[in-house]
Parts: sequence; C-alpha cells; structure tokens
Amino acid sequence: MDSIQTRIERSNNMIKIPTIRRLPRYLRVLQSLSSSGREFVSSETLASLLNIKPIVVRKDLAFTGISGKPRVGYSITHLISLIEGTINFKGKNTAFLAGAGNLGSALLGYNGFARHGLDIIAAFDVDPQKTDTTIHGKSIYPLERMPEIASRLNPYIGILCVPEESAQQVADIMIASGIKGIWNFSNKELNVPPDVVLQNEDLGAGLAILSIAIEKSSRP
Repeated sequence: MDSIQTRIERSNNMIKIPTIRRLPRYLRVLQSLSSSGREFVSSETLASLLNIKPIVVRKDLAFTGISGKPRVGYSITHLISLIEGTINFKGKNTAFLAGAGNLGSALLGYNGFARHGLDIIAAFDVDPQKTDTTIHGKSIYPLERMPEIASRLNPYIGILCVPEESAQQVADIMIASGIKGIWNFSNKELNVPPDVVLQNEDLGAGLAILSIAIEKSSRP
C-alpha cells in the first residue's frame, strides 16, 4: 500500500505533509485578518503570527500558485480561496463515523469540520442503547446497516473511533461499503487495500511528544 505522502506527491506537485498540516493554520489566520478588514498580508506578518520562518511561509504558499506583490504582499481573499482549493475545503467530503462513544460523540459535536469541508452524515454503533438515537443532531444506526445506508448516501470517508479489538472488522465493513478513505482514531494497525487511503491519528504518540517536550523544557 502506498503511503499518504507518496499519493500526495504523485497528485499535488510534490506537496509535503508538513506543508499540508500548516495550510489550515494559515487559513484560520487569514480568515481572522479578513474579518478585521485587512486586504493584503506579507509573508513576514504570517510568519510572525504563526511563529515560523518567512522562508517556510513563502515555500508553503508557493504550492497554492499565488504570487505576492512587492511591498504589498498577498491578496488575503485570493489566498484564502487558493488554500481552500489546495486542501479541498471548498467541496464537501461526506463521512460515516463508527463508534459513538466519548471520542466519537465529541467528533460528532465538533462544528469546525464544516469549515473544512467535512460533513458527518451518519454514525454507527453496536450498543443498542445508542442506536436509533441522535447525538449532536446526527442519527446513530446499528453497525450492520452501514452497507445499506452507504449505498444510498455514498460517503467518501470513514471515521473509526472503535476499540482496537474491533477496529479491523469495522474497517472491513467500511471498505465493503465503498468508503475509500479511513481516518483511524483506534490504536490498531489496519490492513487496507491499495485503493483505500488510511490516515492514522495516534493520540498516544502525540501525548508522548508533548510529555517529552515538557520534561525537556523544565530541565535547569
């Protein structure tokens, strides 16, 4: 199976994962500047606001195809539009979520997904106390109904928030339902076909990085 980086390099002019991770940060800052009435912004200003180097900003924004004006900077509205197009935030990516526990419920209630072009259109669980209810306005269905409902709603993405021991089984159901991208919040190393894109979110790894950084920063 190709890595996500390999797929992106083939389809997006060698754009790198760190650049992709920064683009939503640029977008939030630009939207704030636009709301305050600003029309143009320099790479130096963006670098200062995001605490990164101006050369990194210029290289990142080059992937959008924008050209800045000397002594003026970038058009904010144009740059917002280009970044949204680059990371597909203009369109709508519909998603199914499996696992309506604490994490799944929190994701169902996160309003920020809409700004990023993601719409969770249904959720699924094996707990009969959760099924046939709604959480944050989203309908919760029995897991076994996923293929049937997917045939009508055609989701692009599957968000996996189930325990590790059931993650592969649920991922297989998602794949059989026609889902081509899985956002995996479980700790399970999944096996997926070559035509399915897998993005793992390892919360333990993130906590480890944070803990080590805190420990090192507190040393005398």
